[in-house]
Amino acid sequence: MTDPSRQPPSPSPLVLDFPDPGQRIEHAYRELHLAQHGTAEQKAVLGSLEALPRPWDPASVKEPRQRRELWAWLEAFVSWLNHEHTWDVGAVVPLCWPLHPHLVHEIAVLADQRRRAGKALTSDALEEWHRYALPAFVDRMKLRLKSHCEERHQEWPGRARHTRHVSDEQRHRRERLYLQDEATRRSTGPEPLSTGPRLQLVDRETGEVHD
Repeated sequence: MTDPSRQPPSPSPLVLDFPDPGQRIEHAYRELHLAQHGTAEQKAVLGSLEALPRPWDPASVKEPRQRRELWAWLEAFVSWLNHEHTWDVGAVVPLCWPLHPHLVHEIAVLADQRRRAGKALTSDALEEWHRYALPAFVDRMKLRLKSHCEERHQEWPGRARHTRHVSDEQRHRRERLYLQDEATRRSTGPEPLSTGPRLQLVDRETGEVHD
């Protein structure tokens, strides 16, 4: 009888496919493409272009099912990223990334740029992603997280400071400063027009001076 533990592992691809977003996110990308390159009639059908969901900005995705698809895509993207583009543990996106808003914002942009680069007809955009976007993201992630979430998620170290910042007392204090600054502008009035010397042109042939 063959020992299952001695059987060779099942063959697997050397690289994994980049995860595709779901249908609703793809629909958002098609609308954004029309907003940029469509006809006037197509743009009119889209309505307010400012209200179009932008997958690289999660807060702009308002529709619940579309938003759920976005989270599913970003989840698949992070798993793909950790498998395909990390070796040392220091560069791995932590398990608790959804609990870090700064990572959510950056991961959404990184996924969008990788999707665009993968669809390009040349390798230029993908080289830019490898050379600049990905290393810059990893460096910022290391700088901000340090070693806080290596084993398990830790609470936000800056929470207490943020709580003080948004407190009514501190907010009213800042508002008073804004009002004082506004009052100084009202008291001084509009800035006077420049009274410096006027530039003049001189005709070298006739010596005539022109303003």
